[in-house]
Amino acid sequence: MDLKNQELIKTAQTVFQDEINELLHIAQTIGDEFAQAVNLIYNTKGKTVVVGIGKSAHIATKMVATFNSTGTPSQFLHAAEAIHGDLGLLQPEDVVICVSKSGNSQEIKDIAPILKKNAAALIGLTGNSDSALAKHSDVVLNVNISREACPNNLAPTSSTTAQLVMGDALAVALMKMKHFGSEDFAKFHPGGALGKRLLWSVEDAMDFSQRPIVQSDSSAFEVIDSISSGKHGITVVVDGNQIKGVITDGDLRRMMHKHKDIRDLQAKDMLSANPKTIYKGEKAVDAFNLLRDYNIGQLVVVDSDKNYIGILDLHALMKHGIES
Repeated sequence: MDLKNQELIKTAQTVFQDEINELLHIAQTIGDEFAQAVNLIYNTKGKTVVVGIGKSAHIATKMVATFNSTGTPSQFLHAAEAIHGDLGLLQPEDVVICVSKSGNSQEIKDIAPILKKNAAALIGLTGNSDSALAKHSDVVLNVNISREACPNNLAPTSSTTAQLVMGDALAVALMKMKHFGSEDFAKFHPGGALGKRLLWSVEDAMDFSQRPIVQSDSSAFEVIDSISSGKHGITVVVDGNQIKGVITDGDLRRMMHKHKDIRDLQAKDMLSANPKTIYKGEKAVDAFNLLRDYNIGQLVVVDSDKNYIGILDLHALMKHGIES
């Protein structure tokens, strides 16, 4: 039988509320054991190995991804594969987090004592504090729920959400212990928008094939050719190595409107002096802010000796996702 839209919406709202209620209950029961687990992970000289099987394995892999991206080296170990050779990744200095709702599945019963013996510490993340896993663990993080959000109380729903949130809580607590900030996060995400915004320099965002340039005594036709050959709508006027100014396509149009004949004009007659410049090693996001603050489209990029090396365009920064 088809359900009406309102019935479907009500179902979704009930799932959300059921899982929120379970999380609130678990949050109120968190105690010193959580701090012990955080300190074990923080002080380990090895890595954090997260073990799971079934739906808990999916949660474990997400925990590993979160740990790795927030400065806690981590690796996933499947409980069933561990007893068939993969246990070799575990080193004596590693801390293990074993994730299991019941803590009593056969694979967990088989592997728990081995994990305990071969690791620096075993943290059991389970909904059953009387389980085999809990009995072998140095620290137990109890994520016990009263029932699943599944109407049959069978499919892992509230239980896996609780596991996931406990993993997030560990990761965030470790971030605070490590004083792990946004720039640290960006180091592990260099290809993302955040990484580019925090790590990229002006030089990283530039197209070095585009370096429009004319001399002070270049003719108006040479200026037109320089602007037309590039993609920035601008050229830089130099006298030797010294930057004298810039000429934009707007400057050129205004000059052509003012003068009926531009054949006798030179670049020095057309330039706008004192252009905005930026050092190639400065952060690209600072360049974006400068462009925005002055409401301009390009910056002249220079090296440490103030030699002209190229143009940085606003659209290039936006293309790379570098915005303030």
